[in-house]
Amino acid sequence: MQRLGLQGPLTPWAPGPGPGTVQVSSRTAQTDEKEALGYSNGVVVVTQGKMSGNQESGCLTFYVNGKKVTERDVDPETMLLPYLRKRMRLTGAKYGCGGGGCGACTVMLSRYQVHSRSVVHCAVNACLLPVCQLHGAAVTTVEGIGSTKTKLHPVQERIAKAHGSQCGFCTPGMVMSMYTLLRNKPQPTMEDITEALAGNLCRCTGYRPILDGYKTFCESSNCCQNSGAKSCSSGNSISENNSNCCQQNGKEPGRANGNEVTDDLENGHLKLFNIDNLLPLDPTQDLIFPPELIRMTESGLQATQTFRGERITWVSPVSLDEVVDLKSRHPEAPIVIGNTNIGLDIKFKGILHPFIISPTRVPDLFVVKNTPQGVSVGAGCSMSVVRAALEDLVRTLPLGQTEVHRALLQQLGNLAGQQIRNVATLGGNIVSAYPNSDLNPVLAAGNCRLTVVSKAGGRREIPMNKDFFVGFGKTLLNPDEIAVSVFIPISRKGEFVRAFRQAPRKENALATVNAGMRVRFHDGSSVVDELSIFYGGVGPCTVGASKTCQQIIGRPWGEEALTAAYPVLLEEILLPPSAPGGKVAFRRALTLNFLFKFFLQMQQKLAEMGIITDDLEQDMRSSLEALPNDFLPSYQEFQDVLEGQPGQDPVGRPMMHRSALSQATGEAVYCDDMPKTEGELFLSLVTSTKAHAKILNMDVSAALALPGVVDVITARDIPGKKFRMFCGMNEELLAEKEVTCVGQMVCAVVADTKPHAKRGAAAVKITYEDQPELVFTVEEAIEKKSFFEPLREIERGNVSEGFKMADHIHEGEIRIGGQEHFYMETQSMLVIPVGEEGEMNVYLSTQHPAMAQDSIAETLDIPSNRVTCHIKRIGGAFGGKVTKTTILACITAVAAWKTERSVRLVLERGEDMLITGARHPVLGQYKADVKYYANAGNTADESPLIVAKILLHFDNAYNIPNMRGRSAACKTNLPSNTAFRGFGVPQCMLVTESIINDVALKLGRPAEEIRELNMYRGSSLTHYKMPFDPENMLRCWEECKRRSSIQRRRGDIAQFNQHNRFKKRGLALVPIKYGIGFDIAFLNQAAALVHIFQDGSVLVNHGGAEMGQGIHTKMQQVASRELRIPTSLIHISETNTHMVPNTCPSAASFGTDANGMAVKDACETLYKRLEPIRKRNPEGPWQSWIKAAFLEKISLSATGYYRGHDLYMDWEKQEGQPYAYFTYGVCCCEVELDCLTGDYRTIRTDMVFDIGRSINPSIDIGQIEGAFTQGVGLYTMEELKFSPSGVLYTRGPGQYKIPAVCDVPLQFNIYLLRGTQNPHAIYSSKGIGEPALFLGSSVFFALKDAVAAARSDAGLSGPFEFHSPATPETACLACASHLTQMVPISKPGSFQPWAIETP
Repeated sequence: MQRLGLQGPLTPWAPGPGPGTVQVSSRTAQTDEKEALGYSNGVVVVTQGKMSGNQESGCLTFYVNGKKVTERDVDPETMLLPYLRKRMRLTGAKYGCGGGGCGACTVMLSRYQVHSRSVVHCAVNACLLPVCQLHGAAVTTVEGIGSTKTKLHPVQERIAKAHGSQCGFCTPGMVMSMYTLLRNKPQPTMEDITEALAGNLCRCTGYRPILDGYKTFCESSNCCQNSGAKSCSSGNSISENNSNCCQQNGKEPGRANGNEVTDDLENGHLKLFNIDNLLPLDPTQDLIFPPELIRMTESGLQATQTFRGERITWVSPVSLDEVVDLKSRHPEAPIVIGNTNIGLDIKFKGILHPFIISPTRVPDLFVVKNTPQGVSVGAGCSMSVVRAALEDLVRTLPLGQTEVHRALLQQLGNLAGQQIRNVATLGGNIVSAYPNSDLNPVLAAGNCRLTVVSKAGGRREIPMNKDFFVGFGKTLLNPDEIAVSVFIPISRKGEFVRAFRQAPRKENALATVNAGMRVRFHDGSSVVDELSIFYGGVGPCTVGASKTCQQIIGRPWGEEALTAAYPVLLEEILLPPSAPGGKVAFRRALTLNFLFKFFLQMQQKLAEMGIITDDLEQDMRSSLEALPNDFLPSYQEFQDVLEGQPGQDPVGRPMMHRSALSQATGEAVYCDDMPKTEGELFLSLVTSTKAHAKILNMDVSAALALPGVVDVITARDIPGKKFRMFCGMNEELLAEKEVTCVGQMVCAVVADTKPHAKRGAAAVKITYEDQPELVFTVEEAIEKKSFFEPLREIERGNVSEGFKMADHIHEGEIRIGGQEHFYMETQSMLVIPVGEEGEMNVYLSTQHPAMAQDSIAETLDIPSNRVTCHIKRIGGAFGGKVTKTTILACITAVAAWKTERSVRLVLERGEDMLITGARHPVLGQYKADVKYYANAGNTADESPLIVAKILLHFDNAYNIPNMRGRSAACKTNLPSNTAFRGFGVPQCMLVTESIINDVALKLGRPAEEIRELNMYRGSSLTHYKMPFDPENMLRCWEECKRRSSIQRRRGDIAQFNQHNRFKKRGLALVPIKYGIGFDIAFLNQAAALVHIFQDGSVLVNHGGAEMGQGIHTKMQQVASRELRIPTSLIHISETNTHMVPNTCPSAASFGTDANGMAVKDACETLYKRLEPIRKRNPEGPWQSWIKAAFLEKISLSATGYYRGHDLYMDWEKQEGQPYAYFTYGVCCCEVELDCLTGDYRTIRTDMVFDIGRSINPSIDIGQIEGAFTQGVGLYTMEELKFSPSGVLYTRGPGQYKIPAVCDVPLQFNIYLLRGTQNPHAIYSSKGIGEPALFLGSSVFFALKDAVAAARSDAGLSGPFEFHSPATPETACLACASHLTQMVPISKPGSFQPWAIETP
């Protein structure tokens, strides 16, 4: 570890090789040296209102981005995130979930440690870190490491240049997670990078470009070794000069806004980005740790701090005796260090703790002490510290003594994300006694002991055995006792400990079931002397299986003992069928499967030790191995620009998203980043708690009496229309007489701050009268004929005659669950009354600004010309920011109108998920015809249009001569579902492909063979009589087969499956034919306004909303081509309804098609106007032409217009041309499945897409990868769960899992079909935003293929039930192993399930 002397000017700290530490010398720098070190001499002093009387107060000193902050009397409920954003105007850290589950708010926290004389850097979630814990800390935000105005940091530059930033909302968090890793380890491995990013979510990119950008930090000589590959691309050996290293396989565009676009080649292929010109990592660019904080910490002068807020008193003691005394006087007070449990309770559950003890500065709680018998770890140690301590012991102690250590390390590697592990404590994990705790079963099985202390009882040691956990959140600790340390013993001879877990997502997810198991064999034999088995996730707390253990103890380790133990275990670990959390059969199966895995592991260990002669059977061994996890090089291929295209013309070339750099530096402004205006109010919604009820009374008096509350907005306050009309049906803005779902908006509270508004909303009392006839499921809707009109039907050929001719008739059904949009930026808006003639400026995050404008005007009963909607950028949308955003904007506008003050609304993640709806769950039934029943929810929204589009796409790629489809939008008492990327197509096509798959299983043929036999060929007509040519679809199919080597891999997979009993591989090849455009003709139009200023700079305005899809970048490219000028001269500020009125929604993958043509039209007009001047002065330059044009009074402003295609669908005649053209694609995926847990890994993905001639390959490939990953989430992991009373359970990333870095295919190849044209869109391009999402189903069908192989081993064949999402539960139970079949299944209808089935 490097020691930095402080002689002369202090140099910036350079991280050493230790886990997040930097050694410093004992000398201190002089105060006057700070400015030379990059620190401002400025001191930010923030003082709240003075304390009354003689109350004890606290004073904090900390640094933010090198500036000193002194904070007095901070409210304990103030978290670092709102403090940074609102108080310090550092808006780079984003609010994504508020619960530490998404990483959008990641910052770096640094502290000086006296005992090690080092600085510790760690990534933390600012949303969970109380400001009153920051004393002595240095906080670094994304703004503090670099900017476009000064100097970029390489971490910021590389994610941008690698195209790893689309909507950009998650980007600052990604940057800070990676930056912290580099401060600790400047040359990380790929494993380090994926671990550092495991706590960060992205909904746009699919993660591949983020990893590609950041793997450039890997040491080039061993980069591929770090990623697990023997070589990177062409099989060459690895060397320092290996040009085929995956690090050299980066792909980059030139930079927009004045930076050239290059056509770099690699291995004969164009690159998406070039690593040659990247900024090097420069430690001198990093801020140093403030010397003042070192001096302050080394002085040892610490005093108890007390902070009193409106509701909570927070005490930070400095000695264990003081903690003990405080706890004796306040036994109900929680001990808070990491705030990852209590913070969530306060924020989301409304649990109030008036008194909190935070012993973060008590040394006794952080001691790690080694003894010959084991290690004592302070209860206050973070999970990261515990992990580092255990890793050190595993390196130094004999292997046989570290069984418990290694089992704990296995669990720690998957426990939460890095940000949570850096603050969550060992003691907190134990004492909170959460039933899903990953560590507690291992600690209990490993004979660990907890030392506690209290004033009354003194110090005692408690064994963490079967009696320690007594109920949900309860242990044997007395209320006044404090956990001091945990003793982890060394293992004895013949003793072995193993840990197991299964979770909805491989990383950063609470376990569904976990286990810790310990066995000790009699010396030199296989006879069991001791056995401990503990499970989590199968009861209200960690539970022991003592009866099962007794069944095995004293017997030789073998099949006989195991077989006898299974029924005892099933009887001992009971879960009622309606147990909280559901998944009862799966959870019970996992208890058996984990025991079986433990049996196999010990069987192998005994064989290795020579104690038993029977070696583990070959086909069983793989079940003990982890799933593949080593990344291989991925490829992205695209066609070159046309020969002769000028080098300055950016169209067709990869170009970085125009805002990527500002997004990476935190400078990009989103709606809630706008500064607070004078007198601004915050709005909080009050929603229904009943699924169907009359509103009898609404009492707002208690809310109005609370501090800060200004008013309550109800339906009676709306001056204009009280409803919005969607698909011809009204939807109330605020419910007035009746509510029809839980989460329906009833009223809103406006207050001076967000916390006050939330408390006001909670104080509103509504009296309901429940109504009968609740409808939640599609079956109930069918039974009660509860539908939104119209019901749709379409037929081709004669289905009845077709069935007469059929050799086989098959019927079945598939359920497709809903999907939450989970855009990273929740619904956000700010309405500012201008104060003159009723004008309103509305800043909001919407895909359809014109709809919001018109709706607000009608709601306020004012002309539309008084309302201006501004959209700078959107932090993700995916169809979810149209209808509900409009309603929310209307409510916010009413509040601003009534109060005559600016009003801001930013939904919390849980509110957003509850209120705004999701993708429609669909039940697909097939036999004589295919029936689609979509759960629309309580209002029509866009559901009738979605069920219509379902029928227009249910043929997919297949020319089926006799087919009939029916679709219906079911009216239920769940929150109304809405548009989502794909608009019904991902649901209907999954049904179609399931039919194909069932046919293949019935006939015993590969599914791709059945698909190919039924594909459209030659000049074709769709089932609605639209002509098209499927040639490019067939080209994609053949190209994908070739690229993926499907025939060879089929043979390899068959061989793998034959030799592995509980690991199976599967493969699927799936096509798509996706129609582009709106079948409602007027929605296909677009307009633009282009200004040229006298200096030659150009301002482009158009009607498209930038939401990460890169539409502004593409419009910049269009203008650059048409005006023959570099992109650096072209600027796009925002989407504004006063600049371009009457816009259509940015949706249906049609934004570039329509707006691009409008921009092109405007630029052509301007360029033509310049023709006389160009002819007189052909050499230019451009600026001289513009100056001359102005002097000659030539207009330098022009509108552009695109009428769009006249698309239509005549449902009476069942014919039409609803789409302008089709986008085609094919995807091949291979997965490996663990049949005992249901966990899987996508080994390889190959996609071939026909997108015409791409305007920007880097953006289009990013859209393909992001949509595919979103599809993987839809079909394999994302689950919306509702209670039997219609309450949404899954309201945040803690309960709802979207794909993370761990879900990226290990090899992810994208090939854009070459030599294609599309005369129906601008520059021969094609829309691509939506089609690739369905190809995520290739993972679903690959899993089904693997499951079919497992079922074959179990003697089962033919079609089988396999619903979407194919979660680990679905996959594991479908495998039907001998263990799974032991689990008794409760009869449906004999119990009330924990959650209802919505599709």
